[in-house]
Amino acid sequence: MYPRSFADGDGDGTGDLAGVRARLPYLAALGVDAVWFTPWYASPLADGGYDVADYRAIDPRFGTLEDAEALIRDALALGIRTIVDVVPNHVSVQHRWFQEALAAGPGSPERARFWFRPGKGPGGDTPPTRWVSDFSGGTWTRTTNPDGTPGEWYLHLFSPEQPDLNWDHPDVRREHEEILRFWFDRGAAGIRIDSAALLVKDPALPEVPATPGPGEHPHVDRDELHDIYRSWRAIASSYPDERILVGEVWLPDVERFTRFLRPDEMHTAFNFDFMARPWDAKELRESIRTTLEVHAPVGATPTWVLSNHDVTRPVTRYGRADSSFAFARKRFGTPTDLARGTRRARAAALLVGALPGAMYVYQGDELGLPEVEDLPRELIEDPMHFRSGGVDPGRDGCRVPLPWTRTGVSLGFGPDDGAAPWLPQPADWGERSVEAQSEDPASMLTLYRELLRVRREQAALAEGDLQWLDLGDDVVAFRRGSRLACVVNLGGGAVAAPAGATALLASGPLTPDGGVPTDTAAWFRL
Repeated sequence: MYPRSFADGDGDGTGDLAGVRARLPYLAALGVDAVWFTPWYASPLADGGYDVADYRAIDPRFGTLEDAEALIRDALALGIRTIVDVVPNHVSVQHRWFQEALAAGPGSPERARFWFRPGKGPGGDTPPTRWVSDFSGGTWTRTTNPDGTPGEWYLHLFSPEQPDLNWDHPDVRREHEEILRFWFDRGAAGIRIDSAALLVKDPALPEVPATPGPGEHPHVDRDELHDIYRSWRAIASSYPDERILVGEVWLPDVERFTRFLRPDEMHTAFNFDFMARPWDAKELRESIRTTLEVHAPVGATPTWVLSNHDVTRPVTRYGRADSSFAFARKRFGTPTDLARGTRRARAAALLVGALPGAMYVYQGDELGLPEVEDLPRELIEDPMHFRSGGVDPGRDGCRVPLPWTRTGVSLGFGPDDGAAPWLPQPADWGERSVEAQSEDPASMLTLYRELLRVRREQAALAEGDLQWLDLGDDVVAFRRGSRLACVVNLGGGAVAAPAGATALLASGPLTPDGGVPTDTAAWFRL
């Protein structure tokens, strides 16, 4: 959940914890059993809250620590557990440690918690490395000495407002272990670990090799990471009802990815490979097969993700000529067919709902919301947009506040006498609102409610092995256990249902003889 855009309880135009608490019955009715909150901590919001100033305080725009504790309790009473986001790679420039480091000066113990280095070349004017930021541009920013002269440089793999921590320093390790205990003690059931493969750097700060081998990249997937997560797993396991660790691990090497999921490290990690694949049967089958194969030896739960607060929404993405996803290819003005994208997004929801493991739903995907691609440029806040020189449209298009009602100043996002939402909602979103879709048996919301209900009720979807069915090259089809099948048709013509099958749920109308049309998925009882 991106709380800034979920529901506004106090009418200031920004989503908050009071708004979430008021909407908990909606989440319970949808059928979710856990909610992952993106950072709700005190922050200048230079990067949507991922620039944390204080891990033990809630940002006043969202509420108070007492509000967070009450939200965790209220959610649990409805059977919904809470996963909080921890951002261990970096902090905000407003974090106490970084302010102390700036004041202390070069060579001080305070600076040792970060990566401060002198520059290269005459006058130290050249950054220490040529590393490229995940947000485009360089990864070093130069400080200014008290006398106004240029000072040392500090490392930030993301924006300059997010200085990287030095995980070789015992203070950094101890602090994060205490942060985990702080939130576990307040009832959090799990921790989502942001940028989990980036924490450790080679202290020599070498340049990135042209083709780095396993563990050879200077700041990605270093072998030393695993000791950190073993210590975190020990903390999670020390609680009577063991808490979970969920990693954000973007790695193309599946064997290296699996190392994070060994029994003494993380419980699970997001499966970005599946999310990034195009709407193509061969590609999706390959991703599913590989995912299940790499998780099996370590006994970890696979995850299935169609989008999140960083990614172009499925309704938009699946309607494009290139329906895969990569940050480097995001551009303004990319054509999309929303009708086709919606059909495919509905089918994709049934597909991931039928797979073994955990299914994540990003807020608004259950409403079929499209990416908002015409936000006024002056309202865009995402640093990815600015650091790309305006080439990348940024991620704000998937963060527009949700519509709850057909009408109103903010379509029910906040009270009608409140401020306008922090990002404007499209004019037609009233008909995409929770109110409108709750009354429509053919809506995306109804489909999500039904698929989550059937998913809970069908034992085969919780326990049954996956067995592939061969229904053609353009079809993704499999059985779960002996009595349930999922058929997803990505081809051009209808596909016959398995012999003797009875439809349980479909993403769209089936043919008169029970066949599955193109861009449609169906669950069948065999």
